[in-house]
Amino acid sequence: MKLTLKVWRQQDASSEGRIETYEAKDIPEEASFLEMLDIVNNKIIESGDDPISFDHDCREGICGACSLTINGIPHGKESAITTCQLHMRKFSDGDTIYIEPFRAKAFPVIRDLVVDRSAFDRIIESGGYVSIRTGSAVDANAMPVQKDDADTAFDAATCIGCGACVAACKNASAMLFVSAKAKHLNSLPQGLPEKDRRVLNMVEQMDKEGFGNCTNQYECEAVCPKSIKSEFISDLNRQYATATVKEAIG
Repeated sequence: MKLTLKVWRQQDASSEGRIETYEAKDIPEEASFLEMLDIVNNKIIESGDDPISFDHDCREGICGACSLTINGIPHGKESAITTCQLHMRKFSDGDTIYIEPFRAKAFPVIRDLVVDRSAFDRIIESGGYVSIRTGSAVDANAMPVQKDDADTAFDAATCIGCGACVAACKNASAMLFVSAKAKHLNSLPQGLPEKDRRVLNMVEQMDKEGFGNCTNQYECEAVCPKSIKSEFISDLNRQYATATVKEAIG
């Protein structure tokens, strides 16, 4: 398989970026998208140039590191998969592929296709946890949880924090990410005592990081590799309104 790659190259956040063209030759159809980039990088290194920088870790769709925009769509056109799970058999010989980083004010470019998503870490630090006494682990069934609540918490917890929702949103909103993290903890008994404070702090931090707000375009749900539902955003808005009123009246 022979492909033409149009790749975004940028030295750092303060430098001006550009699109450069590369020929990807002899690409096996069974290769993953990242393996294809590995092959191209090997050729670039052999020619004496700097390889294309891109982020990756597990290559199993778990870590959320492989944040690439492929032909204008975060993680590519296939649904419910990350970039590392995308394989070259989904493309045709002779295709031209545009590869860019996730674009958002809160995700500054580190180099080429690598962006700084530490804004998500700071949102988690603000409230994405439960305060508990440490010690030996309790029995798994020591605190019964309704099955519907457990299922909802598990669905929300599947969010891998990749940032595709932000990259797809015209407002660069992180509401899907924040709502998933809040819903995960707020659905379980361990998270209920800090529910109001968690929602207020996480939304406040999200605003500080420069993310936009949700205007119900649902682009985030469409590109999410873990199929997180946008209904979590509605739930977050209700919880935020309730927590704001409680705080106002003391």
